[in-house]
Amino acid sequence: MSRFRSLLQASVNATKKALTWNVEEWVPPAEKHIFKFHSKEDLKKWHLYSDSEYGGLSSASLEIPDKGDGSDYAGIFSGNLSVELSEGSKWNISRSGFCGMRSKKFDGFIDLDGYDAIALRLRGDGRCYISTIYTENWVNSPGQAEDNSWQAFVFAPKNDWYIAKIPLARYLPTWRGNVIDVEMEMNPGRVLGMSLSVNAEGGAVGAKSGAGDFRVEIDWIKALRLP
Repeated sequence: MSRFRSLLQASVNATKKALTWNVEEWVPPAEKHIFKFHSKEDLKKWHLYSDSEYGGLSSASLEIPDKGDGSDYAGIFSGNLSVELSEGSKWNISRSGFCGMRSKKFDGFIDLDGYDAIALRLRGDGRCYISTIYTENWVNSPGQAEDNSWQAFVFAPKNDWYIAKIPLARYLPTWRGNVIDVEMEMNPGRVLGMSLSVNAEGGAVGAKSGAGDFRVEIDWIKALRLP
C-alpha cells in the first residue's frame, strides 16, 4: 500500500508539473521582435513603392547611415511627396502624393496570437504615417491575389525618439487605401507582412501634412502584450 501511495503521489506531482509547463509554454513573452533596422541586411527585407508607379512624381528611399561616432543605427525612410502627375501619363489615378515601404514576401506567417499591440520605435518629422498589417486573404477580395490589409495611423514626433503603441483593435480593414465598412476581425495568427507609408493628405489633427519632404527614422517593430 505504501508503494502504491508513493506511485500515486509521483504521478500527481508529474501531472502538476506538466500542467504548469504547458501553461508557461502557452503564454507568449511580453514582447516579440518582428523587424529591426540595424543593418543593410535588415533593409533587404523591405521594398519601396510610390505613386511614381502610376504616373506620380513622389520618390522615396530606405537607407542605413554610415556612422563612425558609435551611435545607434536605425533605418531612415525618407523622400519627397508630390501631388503632381507626370505629363502624358497613361494612368488615370484619382490622387497622388504617397510613398511606402513594405516587407517582402516570406515563407509562412508571423504569428501574433496572444499579443495586443504593435509597437514602433521611431523619430520623425511631425507627420502622421500609416502602419499596415497584411493578413491571409479570406474576406476582402475572394478569388484574388491581394492580401487583406489593416491600417492605423501612427504619429512620428519631430526630433525625439518615440515608441508608438498601436492596439491591434485600432487597425481597420481597408482595400486599396479605403476603409471597408464591414464588421470583421483580424486573424493575428496569419500575418503575411507589414508596411509603413505616408500620404501628402490626411492624418491626425495637428500633424504636418501636404506635399514636400518627409523623413522618419525607425529602430524596430515589435508585438506587445499589454498589461
